[in-house]
Amino acid sequence: METDRPLDALNASRNKRVLVELKNKTQFVGSLKAFDIHINTVLGDAEERDESGAVKRKLGTVFIRGDMIVLISPA
Repeated sequence: METDRPLDALNASRNKRVLVELKNKTQFVGSLKAFDIHINTVLGDAEERDESGAVKRKLGTVFIRGDMIVLISPA
């Protein structure tokens, strides 16, 4: 699958584990379930991670507002 545009790259990661880092340095790892053109994102089976990468807490399904996201990366 080609990833010519940023949303194509996100689409290729749908239903896969991703790391999402926020402006406040909070990190979430979960399965990318959905996103929109504003990069508002829904993760399933999400976990909040601390700076060392250790699981801080398990959250289940989370909605993350796109304007808070700094990066989304394969986990």
